[in-house]
Parts: sequence; structure tokens; C-alpha cells
Amino acid sequence: MVQPEVRLAAVVACKNGLHARPAIQLAETAQRFASTIQIVKDDTAVDGKSVLQLMTLFAKSGTPLMVIARGADANDAALAIAEIIETEETTTDP
Repeated sequence: MVQPEVRLAAVVACKNGLHARPAIQLAETAQRFASTIQIVKDDTAVDGKSVLQLMTLFAKSGTPLMVIARGADANDAALAIAEIIETEETTTDP
């Protein structure tokens, strides 16, 4: 059976880019989904559930990214990840 695939374009909105804090938030969110999640910048695709891999993208503010989610909850996963990428400021639990 072919798993659903969802692709969403998103632009990094955080003024400091996809640095540690938003990368952690993105990876933690991705880990809540069963789908596999890739984040693509230019020709580089990384695992959206890995903070270290996300940080290797060196995505600055304004960088276009592609979110690719595959699995039963792909739509929800892609939407949640794209929302984080397009949020100007990140939040963390105290």
C-alpha cells in the first residue's frame, strides 16, 4: 500500500533563522507523528525528527524550505511543521 505524501512549501520566518531553539521545537513536534518527515533546502533533504540534521541546513530568515511528510498522518504532520517554520518567534516550555 502506498502511503500518503504531503508536500508543503514554507519560508523561515524566525529572524535568527532555524537555529537551535526552533530546530528543537520542530524536531519535537515531528516526533509526535508516525509519518516520516523530511525538510528540504535546495538539494539537501534532512530528517525532520533530528535536531542535528535540521541545523545542518543553515536556514536563515527568508529561506524557502519544502516539508515532505509520508504516512497516515502526513497532512497533519506537514501542516504542524510548516506552521513552526513560518512562525516569527518560537516558544519553549519553561
